[in-house]
Amino acid sequence: MTSGFGLVVRFTLRDADAAEAFDELVSRTLEGIRRHEPGTVVYMNHRVPGEPEVRIFYELYEDRAAFDAHEQQPHIKHFLEAREEFVSRTEVTFLEHVDGKA
Repeated sequence: MTSGFGLVVRFTLRDADAAEAFDELVSRTLEGIRRHEPGTVVYMNHRVPGEPEVRIFYELYEDRAAFDAHEQQPHIKHFLEAREEFVSRTEVTFLEHVDGKA
């Protein structure tokens, strides 16, 4: 992959109940990603040991166009609106592919 496009997102959730509901929202969103987004190579939700209200997303797309298409999907628009109920802070880091193994 020479033109990959990715990002890492750190979500700080409001509390333990919000974390559980957020994880359920992500699982429902992943159903749409799996079915409708061939350009989404990796979309992972991670827990952070010792930080129960933190989730880290790692997202990798074939290219910027695949990311732009991802952002326009109805399931993603729903996720972006619904997550606000659970999230107290969001930090996004965009990534540019340099080298690696896929």
